[in-house]
Amino acid sequence: MAKLYFRYGAMNSGKSTAMIQVPHNYEEQGMRVLILKPRIDTKGGDQLLSRLGVSRRADVVVPGDMDVFEAIRADVRAHEQPLACVLCDESQFFTPEQAEQLFMVTVELNVPVICYGLRTDFSLKGFPGSTRLLELAHTIEEMKTICTCGRKAICNTRKVDGEFVFEGEQVAIDQQNHVEYVSTCPQCYFEKRRAFYQKHPKL
Repeated sequence: MAKLYFRYGAMNSGKSTAMIQVPHNYEEQGMRVLILKPRIDTKGGDQLLSRLGVSRRADVVVPGDMDVFEAIRADVRAHEQPLACVLCDESQFFTPEQAEQLFMVTVELNVPVICYGLRTDFSLKGFPGSTRLLELAHTIEEMKTICTCGRKAICNTRKVDGEFVFEGEQVAIDQQNHVEYVSTCPQCYFEKRRAFYQKHPKL
């Protein structure tokens, strides 16, 4: 039985690097894969970018209103070679409905789906797509990284123009408009959060 996998981790936990390795492994065995990337993630255009410098083109850039189940079913019908696996980058940006559609790919089409993404945003709130994946995935795997203090990092902390910020829209793409993210442990996260609100008491 095909399964839906959700592999989540904080920023810089190696999600994109690990994901780019997976299709290489399949293709070395002569198998066909399909790679999806949400359109809202404009960083790199149609490319999956790893911080180690490796990249890979996505086969489908998914807008928010796409029925991904129907898109994958059409791909299966259009190719004689079976589809071995569907891989999804930045899966937190899929809608809850698209997360359900990916689940149905495993149920109705018997094709494994592996999703990589963040669990929570910079304010420790769940992304709607990630929350649905956590509810539906057959297998949930954490990809680990460390904070600058040496503790396990589970928080995604946003910086704008070099300053840690704790107010703003849920989605702000990394490396665009002077936005970057730092993965931190909870202790360092709340230390920086307290400092931010002390500096901006009216927020």
